[in-house]
Order: sequence, then C-alpha cells, then structure tokens
Amino acid sequence: MNRAASPLSSPARTETVSTLYQQYAGFVRRVVRVHGVSAWSVEDAVQDVFVVVFRRFHDFVPNASHKTWLFAIAARVARDHRRRLSRKGGLTRFEPNELACSRADPYRAASALEALRALERRLGLLPRDRREVFILAELEQMTAPEIARTLSMKLNTVYSRLRAARRELTIQRECSASADTATT
Repeated sequence: MNRAASPLSSPARTETVSTLYQQYAGFVRRVVRVHGVSAWSVEDAVQDVFVVVFRRFHDFVPNASHKTWLFAIAARVARDHRRRLSRKGGLTRFEPNELACSRADPYRAASALEALRALERRLGLLPRDRREVFILAELEQMTAPEIARTLSMKLNTVYSRLRAARRELTIQRECSASADTATT
C-alpha cells in the first residue's frame, strides 16, 4: 500500500511531532484520562496518540488547530484503550488521589482531594456529550468554535450543551450543599 508522501521529510516530521509533544503532552494526558484511561495506562495512551500523529501527519490540515486534531486522536485512542481493557475484565475508575500534591500541607491536600472527588462525581452524572463540551470549555479553556470543530457539531449545539451542563452542575452542587446542611 503506497501512501501519499508527507510534505515533510522524516527528520523534519520527527522534529515537528517532537515539538507538538512538548507543547501538548499534558493536554493529551488530560484528554485520555478524562475519557476513561486508567492512571497506569495513561503514558501508553499518550505514546499511542503521538505514534498516530507521526503516522498520520500528512492528514493534518494546515489551517486547523493542532489542539483540536490531537483531541480527536486522543479521544479515539482512549476509546480503544477502554475497549481493550473491558475485554480483559473491566474498567478502572479515576483515582483522584493520584493528583494530590505530596508537598502541600495535609489540610490543603485533603481539601483538594475532596474537591477532585466531588467534581469527578458530578461530572460522572452528566451525559457524555455534555460532559465533553463542559470539560473542553471549562477545564481546557477551548473556545466554542474550537469545540464545535473538535467534536464536529454545530456551534449552537455547543452553546446549548454547555449551558445545560452548567445548569445541571449547579443543581447538583445546590442539592449536595442542602443535603450536607440537613445532615449537620
């Protein structure tokens, strides 16, 4: 099978992909993690993403955003990782304590850990389509047009899902706060 040659030579492509890795590896880690890749598989998934980037570099459209292209690849790689894991016996849940900073004071670390757990619970209650839009907008700071391109949806759909996700999260927070007040 003869593929069209990449506009960049192999050494230039390697250098470009290396630069993309340096700029976006953290973003890709967060994307695969949010898409359900377990902590012990994240680095493998990130590596798989950049292998795909290297192989498919000739498919990149120059006027597109690298971030949106990487998001699409990372989401597919995460789906494949989850699928392989589910065939082997089950999925692993997000472990927020992996993110706790050991150098923080104990109270601050416990508070941050509890906040992460609460956010994970609340995000887990959102439908997948709203959760993705919310995460890209609020956590990854992508603009609505970028999200629309990334998820291949209409701009108004992005705004609608983002509003709905914010409303649901607000309701969840208020219900949680009133439940906490009632128990104390």
